[in-house]
Amino acid sequence: MTQLWTPDESRIQSSNLHTFIQSVNESSVRQLTDYHSLYDWSVSDRYAFWENLANFVDIQFHTLPSAICNHDQMPGPKWFPDATLNYAEHMLRHGKDADRATKDALIFRREDGHRTTLSYGELAKAVAAAQAGLKAAGVTKGDRVAAFMPNCPETLIMMLATTALGAIWSSCSPDFGIQGVLDRFGQIEPKVLLGIDGYFYGGKPIQCLEKVQSLQTQIPSIEQTVIVPFLSSGADISLRTSSVLYDDFIIQDIDTPEFVAVDFNHPLFIMYSSGTTGAPKCIVHGHGGTLLQHLKELSLHTNLKPEDTIFYYSTCGWMMWNWLASSLALGTTVVLYDGSPFYPEPRSLIDMAEEEGITVFGTSAKYIAALEKAGVKPAESHSLPKLKTILSTGSPLLHESFDYVYRHIKKDLCLSSISGGTDIISCFALGCPTLPVNKGEIQCRGLGMDVQFVSPEGKPLLEEKGELTCQSSFPSMPIGFWNDPENKNYHKAYFSQLPGVWAHGDFGELTENKGVIIHGRADAVLNPGGVRIGTAEIYRQVEKIEEVLESIAIGQEWKGDVRVVLFVKLRDGTTLNDELISKIKKTIRANTTPRHVPAVVLQTPDIPRTISGKIVELAVRDVVHDKPVANTDALANPEALDYFKKRPELQK
Repeated sequence: MTQLWTPDESRIQSSNLHTFIQSVNESSVRQLTDYHSLYDWSVSDRYAFWENLANFVDIQFHTLPSAICNHDQMPGPKWFPDATLNYAEHMLRHGKDADRATKDALIFRREDGHRTTLSYGELAKAVAAAQAGLKAAGVTKGDRVAAFMPNCPETLIMMLATTALGAIWSSCSPDFGIQGVLDRFGQIEPKVLLGIDGYFYGGKPIQCLEKVQSLQTQIPSIEQTVIVPFLSSGADISLRTSSVLYDDFIIQDIDTPEFVAVDFNHPLFIMYSSGTTGAPKCIVHGHGGTLLQHLKELSLHTNLKPEDTIFYYSTCGWMMWNWLASSLALGTTVVLYDGSPFYPEPRSLIDMAEEEGITVFGTSAKYIAALEKAGVKPAESHSLPKLKTILSTGSPLLHESFDYVYRHIKKDLCLSSISGGTDIISCFALGCPTLPVNKGEIQCRGLGMDVQFVSPEGKPLLEEKGELTCQSSFPSMPIGFWNDPENKNYHKAYFSQLPGVWAHGDFGELTENKGVIIHGRADAVLNPGGVRIGTAEIYRQVEKIEEVLESIAIGQEWKGDVRVVLFVKLRDGTTLNDELISKIKKTIRANTTPRHVPAVVLQTPDIPRTISGKIVELAVRDVVHDKPVANTDALANPEALDYFKKRPELQK
């Protein structure tokens, strides 16, 4: 592998991770020397690792744990038993510090240029006002508050107000189809709904009040609906029963929120699986596990410090929104953005990064690839002296995107591809500020996460492709699924394949550098002639071809075997012809194996994806095989599936 960046000694010595290693060495007889020795210790002595981490990131327990972990078998371990704490209290602790109370906690940017800020002191006061409104509406510990909201300050404020009370937060972005939202919120029966009058995307206002009213009428548990006037301060809610404008709901003149001490494993967030293969699973995550895991990843793996400004392009229907919000516990400044990343032009987010002095810039692999395709070269047009880290997730980062970042964005930064999921509200593999960046690789496995890639029989593999597993339990495992009292669905989702081992469903490998390569979803792995091929291996080759914007590959059952079918979305004005098909096939063959070469290549006008931007190979595969797609409302562009129905080219 080609090494693209190496941290200098001053960066290593000043990192939070280096400080953590020193603190472990000082408190024990161990002499950890680098990340790899730290990782080995963190999985061989997990209890000591998580205990040391809790001290390092200053977890504020109301009641101390009686142990680190009980019943340590998956599923069902009990981490930090008997301990009590509150997630929101950690997010707002800097508002109590006179020196930090005036520091920006939030910067909000909208695609139309609107900008607002909130200091840590102002944020605490805003949360107290929202919490008073929730208490007046009868919300108490264990109740659910659901948000159908864009990524704006009111969403985050209400989340903190909810979780401070020990109530449970869940959110969907307003670009979800109404059935997709009902499939989610309808299962968890929220008492309060936070809604929006509309939002902006691509320069256009998108109205949402009819969707909000539909949710009100179809979810009987909703007792109060709070509407944020995002498009217009004069939003008309006169016909919406049990509705109140946000400013009329909150109760001012209360300066300090109440923090209800809850069990370490008390429900904090309800997240959702994509729902493209059935009703979405309602995944319940706890206060302590989420907090501890996020602070590990933000402090040690991302090297986030109070002087930093962090941004992640996300909607509040994606777990990266929750992950970004947890940055507040470290006293950093969080940038929220709502709108199209390419409006009014492809360089818009880069402009924002320069203007706000963003030090940690988070986005998707598809965004980075799209920037390159659009010809954006920030190194020639922008000054980004403070930018030190770029984070990428959502899909594997193309090899060419690694080159693009270092050639055309900035040479001296840590490019950290990260991989995990909603299932664990965190990462199995991610970045490290003290390790080099190798082209095409995720830098390392997460501390305390005993990640192994295994054969179908469960044998750990090195430099061979296998299924991603976690061999031991960890604090951010879900508490379970909502309305799954015997944990049957939870067990089926992760533990039925390899008993006692978390099988995540990703297909990848551990490299000789102890880095990670993700080749795609295990259930989307192609299997021509019995050879397992990850779809990402094909995408990496196809999408470096100038004419191709993006692609999607499936395995089609064909004459007793499986053949690879590739669909490509091309640049405007470009048509798929025999010459381009030959170029695509030759590129794939030259850089992979003959097995990777698609038997059929077709041009598609669009590629279906989830709301969070992930392409949906399984949905396309089902359509090609004339099978129903269980839940098209989980897709951002369900109409894109129409192209794949009964294509005559696939019957030959």
